[in-house]
Amino acid sequence: MPDARLSREEVAERGEAIYEQEIRTDVESEHRGKYLVLDIGTGEYEIDEDDLIATKRIMAKCPDAVLYGLRIGYPAAYRLGGFSKVGADD
Repeated sequence: MPDARLSREEVAERGEAIYEQEIRTDVESEHRGKYLVLDIGTGEYEIDEDDLIATKRIMAKCPDAVLYGLRIGYPAAYRLGGFSKVGADD
């Protein structure tokens, strides 16, 4: 089990490495757009369309988990902001 005092950057680095090396090829085509929540200590993960549900399921299995989450097939889990005005004045 990793130290719970890891920085956010360390958790993200480990989570991304585990995802890329061990999980991505198994889940990306079937689960694109869903959320994956990963315990970086055990490698256990849950997938769901709702990130909170996936988090609750992994926490039920691994109560002391150090979690990393992502949206499968996307560069970021969430998008901030409104809308794009590109083409609005054309």
